[in-house]
Amino acid sequence: MTLLDASGIEVVYGPGCPQCVESTGDRAGTNQCHRCGSIVACADADIDVEAGEVLGVVGESGSGKSSLAEALALDRNSEATVDGEVRYAGYDGNLLDADYQTRHDLRTGEIALVHQHIRDGLELDVTGGGNVAEKLLAAGWRSYENVRERVRNLFEETEIPPARMDDPTGTYSGGMQRRVQIARALSTEPDLVVLDEPTTGLDVSVQARVLDTFRRVQREEGVAAIVVSHDLGVVRLLADRTLVMHHGRIVESGLTDRVMEDPHHEYTQTLINSVI
Repeated sequence: MTLLDASGIEVVYGPGCPQCVESTGDRAGTNQCHRCGSIVACADADIDVEAGEVLGVVGESGSGKSSLAEALALDRNSEATVDGEVRYAGYDGNLLDADYQTRHDLRTGEIALVHQHIRDGLELDVTGGGNVAEKLLAAGWRSYENVRERVRNLFEETEIPPARMDDPTGTYSGGMQRRVQIARALSTEPDLVVLDEPTTGLDVSVQARVLDTFRRVQREEGVAAIVVSHDLGVVRLLADRTLVMHHGRIVESGLTDRVMEDPHHEYTQTLINSVI
C-alpha cells in the first residue's frame, strides 16, 4: 500500500521569480537563481513511500535533502515557500494546503520527524520522560499512569535507562538524546518516521548503536521511514530504496544495492567513489 505520494515538491528560500526553477538544478550546476538570488532547495521532486518501507535520501550538504524531508513531514518553515502535492493514505486532498487541525492530527499521530539538530526536537531543560510525554499529551493521552508506563516502555525499547526518565535531557549524552528523539517520534505509533541526519555529531560507536536501535524497532513495529543523510553507510544500512539529490534535484533513484554498486549518474559515481 502506498503510504505517502508526493509530486512536484518545490522549496524556495527568497522572493522567487519565474526563472528560479529553469536557471537552477543539476544541469545549471547551482541551486541559486541568477536573477533574484533565491535558493531553490528542491524542485520537481516526486516521492512515494510504501507502508513499512525505508527510503533513503542522500546528497552532500546543500543538496536540498533536509528541505525535502521537512516538506514531506509537513514541518512548515516560515522562511520558505513550499509548492507541490503531498498525499497521505486515509486523508483527502493535498496536505500542503491542509488546515492547521489536519496537519496537527498528522504530526501528532501518523507522521513523525526526528530533527537533525537536537534543540529543534527536544527541550533540553525538560526531563527525557517529559519530552516524550509532551507528544503523548498532545495526542490526547490523559492518564498519568498510562503516559508514564508508555514512556518507560519506549525508553526500554530505545535502550535508554528508565532510571534516567526524570533527569533533564540536557544531562544526557548525545547518543541518548538522539534516542529520546526516536522514542518521542515512535510514541504515538506513527506509520511514517522522517529522520534528518540521525547520526550528526555522534562518534562512530554511538552512531552504530543509534542506527541498530532504530532498525530493530522499525522492523518490529513495521514503521515506514525516510532517512536523510550525507553518510552513505547510514543509508546503505537502513534503506530499501535510495534517492540521490544534487543541486536541489533528484538525479538518481533505485534499489539501494543497485544505486550503491552500479550508480548511473556521474554525481552518484563521484559521491560513492569519494568514500571507497
